[in-house]
Amino acid sequence: MCGRYALYGPVSRYRDRFDAVASFDFGERYNIAPSSVVPVVRQGHDGARHLIMAKWGLVPFWVKDPKTMQHPINAVAETVAIKPMFREAFRKRRILVPADAFYEWKPEGGKKTPYLIRMRDQAPFGMAGLLEHWKTPSGEDLVTFTILTVGANPLVAGIHKRMPAIVRPEDYVLWLDPEMNEVEKLQTILEPYPERFMEAYPISTLVNSPRNDSAAIVEPIRPYAG
Repeated sequence: MCGRYALYGPVSRYRDRFDAVASFDFGERYNIAPSSVVPVVRQGHDGARHLIMAKWGLVPFWVKDPKTMQHPINAVAETVAIKPMFREAFRKRRILVPADAFYEWKPEGGKKTPYLIRMRDQAPFGMAGLLEHWKTPSGEDLVTFTILTVGANPLVAGIHKRMPAIVRPEDYVLWLDPEMNEVEKLQTILEPYPERFMEAYPISTLVNSPRNDSAAIVEPIRPYAG
């Protein structure tokens, strides 16, 4: 799964990476937790990409009362095209969720050690996501999202059995195209990202509390031995 991640900011870093328009700024966030409102990348039917703010935890448009259901932060990529909760968004409202790193916890010596996982070159990356719009009783638009997950690559597998579905830059056009609804083609994008481009290392338990949100979180406590 993917339950925490980081955006080092500013928003121009992701605007340039994803060739997207942004009308706001965004500060550094080292410990993004579910229910956070964060930038995501969507593409309009005119082909333009935009960074918009959305809340992490999906609320489908057809739900009558969000309080009666869980708001999934993750969706399993292998079944997302057929699950009622996700299938329409998968065909029509795919997004990229910008990140600089994500975190997973590995059982070690009777406790769980948090690990930071990122690209070796420390470049931002885009996690596959789905977007939803839900109308509040007052007519306001609640914008929410979920992150897709796949089986872990060999690097991440030593920490956790699943990882976010990271979209290769060459697949951004296909993934974001709102006119593309060919499930088979879209599913080919959702594969474990090659481990040779990634790195991981253990970090302190500061990340365990969403109240902690500083650069100290991303400091390694030791190298990752695999």
